[in-house]
Amino acid sequence: MYDFLLSNEEKGIKTEARNFARDDVSHSLIRQLDREEVKYPKKFLEKAAARHLLGLRFPSKWGGRGLKWVLEVAALEEIGVLGSSLSCLYSLVSIIGEAINIFGTEEQKQKYLKPTLQGKLCCAEALTEPRGGSDFFGATTVAERHGDTYLLEEEKVYE
Repeated sequence: MYDFLLSNEEKGIKTEARNFARDDVSHSLIRQLDREEVKYPKKFLEKAAARHLLGLRFPSKWGGRGLKWVLEVAALEEIGVLGSSLSCLYSLVSIIGEAINIFGTEEQKQKYLKPTLQGKLCCAEALTEPRGGSDFFGATTVAERHGDTYLLEEEKVYE
């Protein structure tokens, strides 16, 4: 990212993310991920949450900082030096959080978004549809309400 386009405050957020990637994420974790000894690095998310670095653009009411997208991307750029696994996991919090933040009820935000941004709840996405692959907008899964529950009609492909 072109740092000269960032304000001093924005550069400060980027520096926070850089310091987190350098100081809080051990080299051994990255090696363990490469050797598949660690399947889900929950401690990575807990440490990012402790530094208040998850979901930077979400309202502070839910645990974010209410910042602009550009800062989320600037932080992600710094996290990216850790490799694609950790940067994908870092960005997943915002990808999942976006749907909850925009479409969720206050109760859902309290139950799911807030603890996710606090590093207490793990999130995931299921985007392995035959026609969409990992294309979020190509997903064809349908949720149909049946009383107090939902029936999901979907098709997933794992090769």
